[in-house]
Amino acid sequence: MTAKELQKRNEKSQHLRVVQVDDQTYYVESSEGKICYRVSFEGDKQVCTCGDFSRGIKSDSAFRCKHIISVYNSIPNGEVHHGQVLERVKPKLDERWITTIEGREFVKYPGLLDLGHQKGISQIEVEVVQLPTAENGHFAVCKATVVSKVGESFVDIGDANPGNCSSKVSKHILRMASTRAIARALRSFCNVGESALEELDPADLTGTGSEAARSRISKPSDKRPRGNSKAQEPAATPPAPARMEPNAGNGGNGTKSGKKPTEPKEPTQQEPNPAPNKTQSPSVPTMSEAQKRAIYNLSRRRGISVEELGRMAFEAYGMELEHLSSKDASSFIRNLQQAA
Repeated sequence: MTAKELQKRNEKSQHLRVVQVDDQTYYVESSEGKICYRVSFEGDKQVCTCGDFSRGIKSDSAFRCKHIISVYNSIPNGEVHHGQVLERVKPKLDERWITTIEGREFVKYPGLLDLGHQKGISQIEVEVVQLPTAENGHFAVCKATVVSKVGESFVDIGDANPGNCSSKVSKHILRMASTRAIARALRSFCNVGESALEELDPADLTGTGSEAARSRISKPSDKRPRGNSKAQEPAATPPAPARMEPNAGNGGNGTKSGKKPTEPKEPTQQEPNPAPNKTQSPSVPTMSEAQKRAIYNLSRRRGISVEELGRMAFEAYGMELEHLSSKDASSFIRNLQQAA
């Protein structure tokens, strides 16, 4: 390096800011102030990460770029700014949003959303594919799209109906479908393999699906079914003790009389009224087609056959499934949803 080149580099190095990390490492700003180059001192060697140093060191082992010269010029003048290197925090799913049920781990929606913002979400869009109506059994379907800050798109769908939602959110089917769609798209974006808690049927989480549902609905109840109530049998009263009549000729001195003691009468039991045959009044609204589809959809999800479903309805309401009123059908649907 000639004296003229060295003088030119010295002039450029005068205005560069130097940040010291430790005794051997420094960071020097570029002339434009947009980036910093790392200057390291390894014994008698000085190394810089700039391109000028990489090219010059090949032909001159004593080559010094303007960043190295700036470090030499700053140390005697006390112009070094002391700094600390901060490590980049990697996106991590907070453990408080992970729950374990029956040995399986599930992630909650707030945890997926938090992890997505750590990784960098640009926007989230939701499109309604199917609105819940009585004709489709209140079955809602939504499509969610998660777009990252680098332009990547992750698309997935979510569905919800009265059969796969908790009774507490059964009136908010569309919002539940939207939440499930976003949760599935966020899982793909965040590379999370665990299922989201909001995606699942609450009955499946507590082991209340399928067999358990059948056992609960078909279990005989202690209460008599409506419409077939019988008059309760009166409790049997203990027989009254035999009354001893005093002897009239003995003035009631306690001696036995010649008469036989009166026998206690058997208590008469009230005959129960015959159970009336339950028939629907013409004024009672019958089960709608939407209710009928909902009942059959729930039975298929829980593996209940048509014959067994009819038997359950008869045991609970005293009539065939097809003849249920609208009110009884609603009650039957709730029992199928909340069966434990």
